[in-house]
Amino acid sequence: MPASLPRLYAHPFSSYSQKVLVALYENGTAFEYRSLEQPEANEELAALWPMRRFPLLVDHGRTILEASCIVEHLQLHHPGPVRLIPADAGAALEVRMLDRVFDNYVSTPVQKVVFDSLRPESVRDAYGVTEARSMLETAYAWLDRHMAGREWAAGDGFSLADCAAAPFLFYADWTHPIDRAFANVLAYRARLLARPSVARAVDEGRPYRAYFPLGAPDRD
Repeated sequence: MPASLPRLYAHPFSSYSQKVLVALYENGTAFEYRSLEQPEANEELAALWPMRRFPLLVDHGRTILEASCIVEHLQLHHPGPVRLIPADAGAALEVRMLDRVFDNYVSTPVQKVVFDSLRPESVRDAYGVTEARSMLETAYAWLDRHMAGREWAAGDGFSLADCAAAPFLFYADWTHPIDRAFANVLAYRARLLARPSVARAVDEGRPYRAYFPLGAPDRD
């Protein structure tokens, strides 16, 4: 594989990894996939970033951390037909704002619930989990109003915000089911899952569904 390709350290079942994978698949960007199912990839990741958090991208000797920053880097250095961050500064700000909404108010509470379930029962944080579920309910209600009359989260086209929404809403519905009253959210989630880039990322994670500690439902 050519050395010039960007090298991605990621796991196919990770929501933040899928956020970047969707961006890569949207534009057909060639890259080297260092799956963290492989021990040697984990060793390389640890040498590159002591926090051992992923996804992580190495491109022309530069290490880029954090999923949103990786997508921004791809936009700058490996642009494709789908512009995931608009050229207009105001439109770009809206995309970045929605990206943060999905990160902070959907993904973060999902991770709280999921990670708490992995703790020994004696040290679980019932209060924190209740707060996380309440945050998800609030986020669903806000998003349902926001998505009324919209196809995608920000502006008229698929963007970084949708790259974030796709995996986070996917796992959110597994973690704290989206009430049928939030029809706009459910329809948006379905549109995301029907998009080829998202469907590909979801399918690549399918073999690892046993990793989901709350139990992966059969509906997706």
